[in-house]
Amino acid sequence: MSEPIQPPPKLVQNAVFGAILIILFLLVCRLLSYFFSVLLWSILFYILLGPVHQRIIRNMNFSTFRGKIIKNALAAAFSLGTIFLILIPLVFVGFQFYRQIMDLIRSARDFLYSNPGIFSDTLVRASDFIEDMSSGLIAIDPQELRVRLIQLLSQSLQGALYTSSTIARNVGAFGVGIVFMLFCLFFFYLDGPYLARLVKHTIPIRREYMSALITKFKDITRNLFLGYIIVALVQAVMGYIIFSIFRVKGALVFAALVLICAFVPMFGAGLVWFPLGVIRIASGRILEGIVFLAVSGFFISTLDNFLRPMFLQNRIQLHPLVIFLAILGGVSSFGFNGLILGPMVVILFLTVLDLFLTEHSINFE
Repeated sequence: MSEPIQPPPKLVQNAVFGAILIILFLLVCRLLSYFFSVLLWSILFYILLGPVHQRIIRNMNFSTFRGKIIKNALAAAFSLGTIFLILIPLVFVGFQFYRQIMDLIRSARDFLYSNPGIFSDTLVRASDFIEDMSSGLIAIDPQELRVRLIQLLSQSLQGALYTSSTIARNVGAFGVGIVFMLFCLFFFYLDGPYLARLVKHTIPIRREYMSALITKFKDITRNLFLGYIIVALVQAVMGYIIFSIFRVKGALVFAALVLICAFVPMFGAGLVWFPLGVIRIASGRILEGIVFLAVSGFFISTLDNFLRPMFLQNRIQLHPLVIFLAILGGVSSFGFNGLILGPMVVILFLTVLDLFLTEHSINFE
């Protein structure tokens, strides 16, 4: 009877070593998962502002004691500057947004209370239409629908108050996150190139492939931020200015909606400003509504047509629908982080797939 074939000792050692490496890698990911959001946005802002920092320190000598102090001081200054660049607009916009959305909800509720018959004909027609379409299965009382609308607005008001109290309770955690981001940015600015080389040498992938992935990661981050987020922010700012000029109540709230709708293919920011213009025309302010539509169409939606190609310059070869679905899926899976992670995962997947096909000489043409 023949003896069983024993696996080579080296193969067993490699398998055990690989298993230990995978376990340790998962444990490291578990440890860093608590700081994932902070690390992600620290890396994002470093990739965006790092080239400016590198350009400033490019010709400096840091071998002396004085040079090392200057290097640390510059890293600290850039870290603090990055935090203030984020924090000041965020706090101001957040406060104004909360105040305006509370005013909008309160005004809508008070309007329904003080004008009980304003929607009576519309609600009757809507209820009759729904009843006819459902062959009498769905019957809606217009008065009950009005009461439900008031209840919904009151609940929204209470929900906004609860959210504000929740935010107030989490101010300490937010402050800790900001401090941690400050430390991360400091060390990124101080040793960014070294940390990038460390990651490149740590991951067991061919050197040229790892370089391609890191380059692609930087390009994706910059181009997504410039070509999509910055363009959406510019459209939202223009929307806020136009809405304020035309005295739209809750201008900042509608500007925030412009920021969100800017990612929707084909329609974009028009989903916000077009209904506002139509409402003005329907309310009897025909000339004002037409001017509002013309100004909004030119200064909000047209920006998308020349700013995005100028920033991207065909660097991201993906259909806008794919980007939109990636953003939606990313936000659903990762929350606010998905705004960046969604498209990034899709593009990196396609990059790795292309490297795999190139490695194995697979061609589908």
